[in-house]
Amino acid sequence: MVEPMQIDLKALLVEREDCDAGTVQKLREALAQGGTQYRALRDVTETLKKKLESASGAAAKKWHLKLGIAQFFLGHTTDAAENLRQADGALANFYLGRAQVSLHHLDEALKAFDKAEKAGYTSGQVQLQRAGIYRQKGDIKDARHVLDKMKDAQAHNPEYHFQVGACDLADGNKGAAVKHFERAVELDPGHSAALFQLGHINDQAGNDDEAIDYYERCLKQPPIHVGALNNLGVLYEDNDRYDKAADCYRRILASNPIDERARLFLKDSQASQTMYYSPEEEHALSRFSQVLEIPVTDFELSVRSRNCLKKMNIRTLGDLTRVTEQQLLSSKNFGETSLQEIKEMMTTKGLRLGQSLEEGAMGGPDLRYRPPTSLSEEQQAVLSKPVTDLNLSVRARKCMNRLGINTLGDLIQRTADELLESKNFGMTSLNEVREKLAQFGLTLRGD
Repeated sequence: MVEPMQIDLKALLVEREDCDAGTVQKLREALAQGGTQYRALRDVTETLKKKLESASGAAAKKWHLKLGIAQFFLGHTTDAAENLRQADGALANFYLGRAQVSLHHLDEALKAFDKAEKAGYTSGQVQLQRAGIYRQKGDIKDARHVLDKMKDAQAHNPEYHFQVGACDLADGNKGAAVKHFERAVELDPGHSAALFQLGHINDQAGNDDEAIDYYERCLKQPPIHVGALNNLGVLYEDNDRYDKAADCYRRILASNPIDERARLFLKDSQASQTMYYSPEEEHALSRFSQVLEIPVTDFELSVRSRNCLKKMNIRTLGDLTRVTEQQLLSSKNFGETSLQEIKEMMTTKGLRLGQSLEEGAMGGPDLRYRPPTSLSEEQQAVLSKPVTDLNLSVRARKCMNRLGINTLGDLIQRTADELLESKNFGMTSLNEVREKLAQFGLTLRGD
């Protein structure tokens, strides 16, 4: 099979006189070819800057337009907006509107789209962008009103299906949203926004292979979606593809060198490439963790012992490894008979009371168990909140799923060390969890 010839970006943007919708489409096709095309566009951008330095009047506006378009597709959105403001015409204002949307300057974006439509840009495309802005502002009703008027005329427009799907997603109708996103991709296999949403939905559902496929396809379409790079990097790490994860974080840093989150993630993924891994140790650790998660209610304990453990909020064998014999005996109506019963139960699983405290004393944090005081209804309601209310990052969210942490009450029963033992959960994620819990006045056990 003969490889298609690489599109000459210098001829397209520097030597060619005009810059219109056809130019933009050709630019997208060029970047989708991959290889050295992004580097070529960066070189062309430098040439355009030099052309602009010696130009004035109408010629300067033309170079501002070309430079703004090039910067938009490179992901240099702020610079793109600045150049597009100094250009004229429908195309300049349409892409100025898109740049402003990316920068979340929604009112400015609406003004730019108004100018684009008045200058002759396709009305249907402008209306779809307006619908997207209304949705991002939270005005789903207004967005749907715009889309309903376009239902027949735009039924085969991929952007129409994306915008409808985005409204469905905002309304919580994920099933309908997926159908519209899939239709958008069917009509335009390179619709990056629809590909990203399908990747994100599969990511949340734990369908890693499908999510990776959608994110990878999304990243072949310019401009590069930073969210897709970040999420894909995390998924690569979860699947032990650390070299690919590191590449994602490098690409984020290439466009934004001050992104500290990406820098930390890059460091983690690079370190993981040289980590020693023992399947036998991993299997043993996994089995041990499963034993610690066994509920005490699975054992035939006396009523007195069960009531004592319930009062002390001890729910698993892991909880019992974090209390001492003396702490149990200090509980009302708990005597030597109950203590012996608990110890025998622990022995059957190869555990003992206070085991985690002894291991923690070798250099870990203070793991001493603190019996909870009586809680008000308001406090109980906070602890019953789902952990999804914390709006955690993908990496931290996967840790919660992996450890079976469903509520804030479940989370605060964990120590920092327990979380850090989870795969791909580092100090960045730990600090994020601590900050989110602090918003509810909560801390991890041992903090």
